[in-house]
Amino acid sequence: MRTRSNPILMKTFLSSWLALVFLAMWPLASQAQTLPSENVTVLKNFEAQLLDAERIDVEPALPAPDTVRSNQVYRLPYRELNIDYPPPSIRPYGMRREKTSDSYHGIVRAGGGFPNSLYGDGAFRYLFEDKMDIGVRINHHSASFKKLENQRFSHTGVGLDGAYYFKQGFAVNAGLGYDLNNVYFYGYNEDPSFSDTIMVPADDVKQRFSTFRINGGIFNGARTVGDFNYKAHLDAYFLNDSYASKEQGFDLRFQGIKWFGEKHSLDVLLRTDFTFFEDTASQNLHNFYLVPAFTFHADGFKAKIGVNVVNHNDVFNFFPDVLLTVNILGSQLAAFAGAEGTLQKNTFQSLTTYNPFLISRPLLRNTRVMHFFGGVKGNLSIFEYSGQVGYKRTSDLALFQLQETPLIASHRRFDVLYDTVSIVNINGSLVVNLIKGLRITGTINQNIYTPTQQEKAWYLPALTFNGAVQYTMLEDKLVVRGEVYFENGVPYLNTEGKADNLNTLFDVSLGAEYFFTKNIGAFVKINNLADNQRQRWLYYPTYGINALAGVSARF
Repeated sequence: MRTRSNPILMKTFLSSWLALVFLAMWPLASQAQTLPSENVTVLKNFEAQLLDAERIDVEPALPAPDTVRSNQVYRLPYRELNIDYPPPSIRPYGMRREKTSDSYHGIVRAGGGFPNSLYGDGAFRYLFEDKMDIGVRINHHSASFKKLENQRFSHTGVGLDGAYYFKQGFAVNAGLGYDLNNVYFYGYNEDPSFSDTIMVPADDVKQRFSTFRINGGIFNGARTVGDFNYKAHLDAYFLNDSYASKEQGFDLRFQGIKWFGEKHSLDVLLRTDFTFFEDTASQNLHNFYLVPAFTFHADGFKAKIGVNVVNHNDVFNFFPDVLLTVNILGSQLAAFAGAEGTLQKNTFQSLTTYNPFLISRPLLRNTRVMHFFGGVKGNLSIFEYSGQVGYKRTSDLALFQLQETPLIASHRRFDVLYDTVSIVNINGSLVVNLIKGLRITGTINQNIYTPTQQEKAWYLPALTFNGAVQYTMLEDKLVVRGEVYFENGVPYLNTEGKADNLNTLFDVSLGAEYFFTKNIGAFVKINNLADNQRQRWLYYPTYGINALAGVSARF
C-alpha cells in the first residue's frame, strides 16, 4: 500500500542531517584558519530587521510614436505585358432582335381635312419574351378635289408580320398584306380635244389596283459557331387591275455570309425572280441571279470584289460588283469608287407604281444597267455629307408617251417605250444637327440624259431637290416639321409632235404634332402651300393646297 509522504517530517529530517555534516567538518576548518588568542566578548546578539517599505505604483506607458514620415522608393524591373484582347464583333445579319426600351408598342392617328379628305393610320408591334415578334399595320387615305371632275384618289392597306426565334439558334418569319389603290383618269378635264360639256361618272374612269402579298423565310436568329449567317426568303404578290390584267411575282432568295477573322466576309446570293403577266396574251419575265463577293477590311480601307451573273432566256450576263473605300481622315473624310451592274425588271407592278395612269397592256422588258461611280463622304460631328458622280449606260430604259388615240374617249393613259440612254449623274446629301432637337436634311440629284433613238428622255426628271427641317421641343412633346420639294418640268411631246417641257414643281409643306398627355396628342399638316398646279404627267395637274388634321394616340 502506497502512503503519502509528510512534508513537515521530510523538512525536519533534512535539517538534522545538515547539522551533522557541519559538525563533522568543523575540525578541518579550525586547522586551516588560526584565530588570535585574545578573548572575544559578545556584547549583543545581532538581529537583522528590515525597515518598512513604501509601495510605489508604476504605470506602464508606450513610447512616443515616430511622427517623421519617410518616403520609401521601390525599384521594379520594367516589363511589357502583351495582352491579346480580341475586338468585339458586330454582325449586321443573323442577330436576334432584342427587346427595345421604348415604352410604346403602338400608335394610331385619325383625322380628316380639305378638300374632302379622310385619313387613318395605325401600327402595333410587340416582342413576347424574346421569342416571338409580331406586328400589324393598317392605313387609309382618300381625297376628292372639286376643281376638276373626278380628281380624286383612295388608298387602303393592311398587313400582318411576325417572327419566331427557336432555342436552337434559327428563326422563321412570315407576313401577309393587302393593298387597294383607286386611281381616276381625270386627265380629260385638261385635254382640249375632249368636250367639257360631257359629264363622266366616276366609275367610268376608275382604275383599281388590288395587290395581295405573302412572304416568309428562315434565318439564323443567333450567331452560329462557324461564324456563318444564312437566310432563305420568299416574296410573292398577286396583282389585278380593273381591266382584266393580272400579274404574279415570286422572288426566292438564298443568301450566305461567312466571316473570316471577325471582319472579312464572303457573300453568296442566289436569286430566282419569276414574273407572270396576263391580259389578252401572256408575258413572262424570269431572271436568275448569282452574286458572289468577297469584302476585305483593313485599318485604312475596305475593298469589295464580286461579280453579278444574271441569266435571262438562257443568256448569261456578267456585271462587276466592285467597291473600294479609303479613309483619308478617319470618319471625317473617306473616298469611294466602284462599278456595278444588273438586269432591272420592268414589271406591271413597278411601272404602274411609277406612273399610275399607264395602260393595262404594256410591254415588259429588262433594263440592262452598267454603273460606274465615285465620290466622298464623311461625318464632321455637326453634319454628315456625301457626294457622288457617276455614269450609267442603260439599254431598254423605260420612257413614257401619251397614247395618241385613246381606246376610251375619257381615258388619257400612257404607254411605255424603251430606248438606250446614257446618263451622267451627280448627287449629294447633307444632314445637319446644329443643336439638340434640330435636324436639317437635304438631297439633290442631277441627271443628264442622252437617248439614242428618242429626242428626249420623256417624262424623266433631270433635277430634283428635297429639303426638310424638324425641331423637337418641350421635352419631346412638340415636333414641328417643314419640307420643300423642287423638280424641273419633265420633257414631253406636245400636240404638234414637238419636244416641250411641263411646268416646274415647287411644293412647300408644314406640319406639327403635339402630345397634351403622355398618350394623347394632335397633329396638323398643310401641303403645297404655294398651290402649285404642276403637271407631272400631261393633262394631270397635281393636287393643290390641301391639309390634314386629327388626333394621335400611343400606347
